[in-house]
Amino acid sequence: MKKSAILLTTLALMLAACNDTTTTDTTTEAGEATTETTETTTETTESTTEGAAEGTTAAGGGSKTGKDTLVIQESADIPTLDPGTTYDTQSGLFVKNMYETLLTYSGTSLTELEGVLATEWEGNEDGTEYRFTLRENVPFHSGNIMTCADAEYTFQRNLVTNTADSGNWFIAESLLGTGANANDDDTITWERIDNAVQCDGETLVFTLPKADPAFLSKLAYYGQAIVDSQHAIEIGEWDGTGDTWKDAVGVDITGSPLAQGPSGTGAYRLVSNDANTISMEAFEDYWGGAPSIKNVVRQLVPEESSRIQAFLSGDADLVEFPSREVVETQVAGQPGVEIYDNITNLGAYGFTMNQQLEGSTNIGSGTWGDGIPTNFFQDENMRKCFVYAFDAPTYIAQVQRGKGEQLNVLLPKSFLGYDDSIEPQQFDLAQAEEFCQAAHDGAAWENGFTLNAAYREGSKSMQTALEILKQNIEAMNPKFKVNLVGKQWSDIIDATNKEAMVYVGWAPDYADPDNFIHTFYHTDGYYAPRGGLSDPELDALIDEARSTIDEDRRVELYSQIAQYTKDKAYFIHIPTGLGINAYHTNLEGYGAEFDNPLFGTYWKDMSKTQ
Repeated sequence: MKKSAILLTTLALMLAACNDTTTTDTTTEAGEATTETTETTTETTESTTEGAAEGTTAAGGGSKTGKDTLVIQESADIPTLDPGTTYDTQSGLFVKNMYETLLTYSGTSLTELEGVLATEWEGNEDGTEYRFTLRENVPFHSGNIMTCADAEYTFQRNLVTNTADSGNWFIAESLLGTGANANDDDTITWERIDNAVQCDGETLVFTLPKADPAFLSKLAYYGQAIVDSQHAIEIGEWDGTGDTWKDAVGVDITGSPLAQGPSGTGAYRLVSNDANTISMEAFEDYWGGAPSIKNVVRQLVPEESSRIQAFLSGDADLVEFPSREVVETQVAGQPGVEIYDNITNLGAYGFTMNQQLEGSTNIGSGTWGDGIPTNFFQDENMRKCFVYAFDAPTYIAQVQRGKGEQLNVLLPKSFLGYDDSIEPQQFDLAQAEEFCQAAHDGAAWENGFTLNAAYREGSKSMQTALEILKQNIEAMNPKFKVNLVGKQWSDIIDATNKEAMVYVGWAPDYADPDNFIHTFYHTDGYYAPRGGLSDPELDALIDEARSTIDEDRRVELYSQIAQYTKDKAYFIHIPTGLGINAYHTNLEGYGAEFDNPLFGTYWKDMSKTQ
């Protein structure tokens, strides 16, 4: 199965791991890769708006959209409303409000889970079986009542389809032992899928081939929301049987009948969906009680200045702001406006230093002087030279306006296993020069090199990061040269394109450290093979951490991994910026005390005073 990096060209299609309309200096790019699973890659970027938006806020300091209506304006389109293929936060914003999962994160926590459509659950001692008691008498939007058969159908459909554009690879890893679908792994049979998810009466039973400590966290992902099986089959979806399952394997369901006619158990139901506007209304029979806000209207507004104007005039309640600078200089301090600042960014970002450059067309002559040899970054001293030459404090000041922090490993600080006692990478030009002189037994220092470093064309923040690095590397030795090469993102992430140095980034699918550590550092992960990283000792630590259910041991292992990867200098870490947003003071149930860093805020928890 193709592994597709969901990097969509529209601005901020995935505001990674932040509130649904939060400005985090994180946007998404478009492109495709060709490995086994689907991932989400994000790029930190800095946007600017030409000129300030003019206008005043609505009288009384609130919005003009009405007490019963929430108006949202954003710049990206909505790829799908089918939870079985949802793998971007814009689609997820609607899926999570129309559909519900078995579990979710409690409040703002990333570690404590609570039941939604499940009321109780238990696992066996070795972590290979989980049994879920489901909530009774829960209606779908169609009027059908949810049963265990709906949950069984949902997960089996996800395992069967498991397209390259969905997040079902990680639930398939848990339940089948592989992230692939049956088209790419001929060991997958209907019997394996059927046995992995079963109903014992009205109790849902999952059977795993081996323990997966992240399994419960994966169930909270909105792509695992429970669908109305009777409705789905009636409108033309897969019939849920072993007789037809092969016909549904890997089929693109982005524009499926279920995407056109959704039926979930969530607090809001779809009214209309066209190219520019999606309208939702409160589901009056919602089992959790009818929401206060009765209507939600989401408008596609690509122009930054138009969104800012709509917010300041009160014609929109929540909008996508282009940058921290815009919020701080054009929006903050306006009457009736509340600023929500220092929002946790769950992304991790860095630059690769490719250790396997055989066959690369991006290394100049391939020799010292006017290029680099193919083993350039295999030398640990060479990697450390570049790590110590990156001035993270200047990047935080110039790009993130002082709102950034450096990580000691490519894992968010709020995740299990992050060890604050380990010092992050440091900027130290004296150390950098020392390592450069030692690299390749002095050959680099004596002969010099020309390194081509790629960045996404148009990304000012990535260009700035590389300019900072370039200046410091070239200042060490007049024989050192770093060329900055702007390219289309789709060209950069093409699996056949071996860049010597390039930006990498990740936003979480679920709140477990394995979603980052395996992705960046494991030989079979997403980024490690792209950067020529293959370290059996590191792989062994990661494999143990992702297969033990002993939490204390996992914490210990992730601390070891952080120290090990820092000592090996496998990536140049880019500081993670903190997010910022603005909202009207008449909007309640929104802000730091309501916002989950992974999934944001639900409309059903909001209300308006006027």
